[in-house]
Amino acid sequence: MSGRGRIAILVLVLLFGACSGTPRSSDPELTIVATNTILGDLVANVAGGNAAVAVLTPLGADPHEFRPSAAQVADINRADLVVANGLGLEEGLDDVLEAAEEDGVRILWVGGDSNPLPPDQSIDRLDPHVWLDPILMAGATDLVARELAAIDSTIDWESGAATYRAELTALDVEIRELLATIPAGERQLVTNHDSLRYFALRYDFEVVGTVIPGGSTLGDPSSAELAALVEMMRDSGTTAIFAETTQPAVLAEVMAAELGSDVQVVALYTGSVGEPGSGAETLIGLLRTNATRIAEALSP
Repeated sequence: MSGRGRIAILVLVLLFGACSGTPRSSDPELTIVATNTILGDLVANVAGGNAAVAVLTPLGADPHEFRPSAAQVADINRADLVVANGLGLEEGLDDVLEAAEEDGVRILWVGGDSNPLPPDQSIDRLDPHVWLDPILMAGATDLVARELAAIDSTIDWESGAATYRAELTALDVEIRELLATIPAGERQLVTNHDSLRYFALRYDFEVVGTVIPGGSTLGDPSSAELAALVEMMRDSGTTAIFAETTQPAVLAEVMAAELGSDVQVVALYTGSVGEPGSGAETLIGLLRTNATRIAEALSP
């Protein structure tokens, strides 16, 4: 088994440990809590075996809807470092994380700190899913390594960060090659909710519509909004709606049925890594799988 495979399994094992809230006496001394499986994989790749990584949100769960248990709140408050996305993603964790930070818990907000866009171009008000851009995540490895070095400078955190950063940078090249088959005129995305804007900005796509308005899955579209989106798709000849593995795609499927058999609903990994065997068990696998599915759906 590869080192990356072992890291993915470690994150998943620790995920269930975090859900139970039980002590992990065999873990390394340093404890990191990540709010979801994607950030957990990022952190585990940087930290290697030098820290125990606990993940709060269960595999396959929607990070927008997740609410922590009392045991998980305790895990947050005793962690050496908490790695969160921010930008409104962890709606059920906001109060807990803000209170913990006020009490002195060290929290790295990856979403805001890894976003290089100037305020007048920022898309984070609509879409907090920064991890769908591998170059932003390559930069995030530096953020994680710097935070860990501030906690324990005796460990070479930069080596893990550099290795993972190189893998993410190489993945960006691979994704561009996968997407090269999609003509410029076909690089339009209709999504279940606003989750692909960072991906779109990196790879020259345009998000032309969303089934659920905004960057949260908790929105409630009106019948008029859905009718307008169906009409737009019919007029533009759009042939795919990109849904998510963490959310039911009922509305997207109803819209696709109304538009006809040429329109397909394609599930992407936007809020969690995939189950074992899915090919999306890690952040790198997730990004590669998403790019492959988008290319297959939109290429002529």
